[in-house]
Amino acid sequence: MHFLGIDYGTKRVGLAHGDEIGVATPLPALVDADEAVRWRKLGELIKVRRITELVLGYPYNMDGSVGFKAKEVEAFAERLTAAFGLPVHLVDETLTSDEAESSIAKKDRRSVRGSGLVDSRAACLILQDYLDQRFPPELAGEES
Repeated sequence: MHFLGIDYGTKRVGLAHGDEIGVATPLPALVDADEAVRWRKLGELIKVRRITELVLGYPYNMDGSVGFKAKEVEAFAERLTAAFGLPVHLVDETLTSDEAESSIAKKDRRSVRGSGLVDSRAACLILQDYLDQRFPPELAGEES
């Protein structure tokens, strides 16, 4: 099993990889200005990494409602399913970008914004949340 975590954005697409071991690792984000190039690279990555499931961040509003951005993500999820025939799991991404950005020194945040570093760290958090639910770590001291 190979999972691809995705933090969707219209300018940048953050990516992370994980497997049944249960550890998410950030990958370079798709930052090309041309959406067709980003889409092609995404397809290549899915093929090369032998991805079996996609985990897509779903942007609920702070009150739990669904807004315009969530509708964009739903359309992207449908496009992913149609193009790659893989299951797409929507995972609440509330505050993941803020958490990812806080892991970068304040003085460096502006300079790394366009690189997609924050987006891929957010994808990593999204994927890790999913993996933790799917493959819960054993509790320390728990007997078999």
